[in-house]
Amino acid sequence: MIAPSRLADSVLVAMSGGVDSSLTAALLAREGRPIIGVTMKTFCYSGTEGPGRTCCGLDGIADAKSVAAQLDMPHHVFDVEADFTRDVIDDFVSEYAAGRTPIPCVRCNSFTKFRDLVQRADNLGCHWLATGHYARVVRPRSGRPELRLGADDRKDQTYFLWGMPRQALDRLLLPVGDLTKPQVRDEARRLGLDTADKPESFEICFVPDNDYAGVLRRYLPDDHPALSPGPIRLEDGSAAGEHLGYAHYTVGQRKGLPGGFSEPMFVLEIRPESRDVVIGPRESLARSRVAAQGVNWLAERPVAGERIGVRIRHGAAIVDGDVIEVTPTSFSLKLPAPQSAITPGQSAVLYRGDLVLGGGVIVSN
Repeated sequence: MIAPSRLADSVLVAMSGGVDSSLTAALLAREGRPIIGVTMKTFCYSGTEGPGRTCCGLDGIADAKSVAAQLDMPHHVFDVEADFTRDVIDDFVSEYAAGRTPIPCVRCNSFTKFRDLVQRADNLGCHWLATGHYARVVRPRSGRPELRLGADDRKDQTYFLWGMPRQALDRLLLPVGDLTKPQVRDEARRLGLDTADKPESFEICFVPDNDYAGVLRRYLPDDHPALSPGPIRLEDGSAAGEHLGYAHYTVGQRKGLPGGFSEPMFVLEIRPESRDVVIGPRESLARSRVAAQGVNWLAERPVAGERIGVRIRHGAAIVDGDVIEVTPTSFSLKLPAPQSAITPGQSAVLYRGDLVLGGGVIVSN
């Protein structure tokens, strides 16, 4: 147990087993802070090969333990499988079943990881939380801490963090947020960390080999509409073919669609009530409005008529949006420059400059 005199400096470090969280722990240790590493076991790995290789899998747990030993710090593994299944996997299945495309990492951060970290920190006597995310926390002289874009534009992860509980942001440290990915690897090599050259994982921990439909088949009945045949239609309603289940499609998708057209076709809309997958040319993907619900605000809400920034998918540029309406739990924007493939189930994250205002789940396109 950490001595009471050092509680104000003590940090609970979330360690996934990757280089980012490993360096996070090392940088905090170098500052002389008392640190405790924790790794969350989110998924049952028995009987499946894929998740063991992801950052949240068995290899990640082993690598986190190895780095903790290098840094001579305590390390704990906590089983959060029940919460993860309820908050992330069940939501993943229900969203695809409803014809939407969810982001499991947003759900995990919002409902499982950060809430659990706050509880674990309190239980272990740690005042601060730390993760290896590429984002920055700025603490003004007056007012509450602010979440801002990371220094590395290509790696910025604020898109995945908008749903974190406010009490987590108040206690959050993000030591790698001011670094680029090459700088992180260089510093990890200089410190001799075991994970310095570990490849990044882009898999979803419970979706080995990106087989989303395979996950749905494990949780949904065989005759569920999402996994059953239905029509592929053009915008005018005419038939263009048949699909084997609308869960295989997402807005903006081109692969797996019927050919024989004069130009490439893309998924424009999924209509679960009729099982229709609607397709059309690229220009039909453009939309000038976006609406979101389930909003979490991390800063002062914008007001109607204000021009702010919005990001509608991970890795996309932040574009201008004019606020039409905003409530404590929703917002709608008009986009001066129409955007392509605004996808229900994905996140829309709002910015004022580099400040993250909040975000929500897209409900219409």
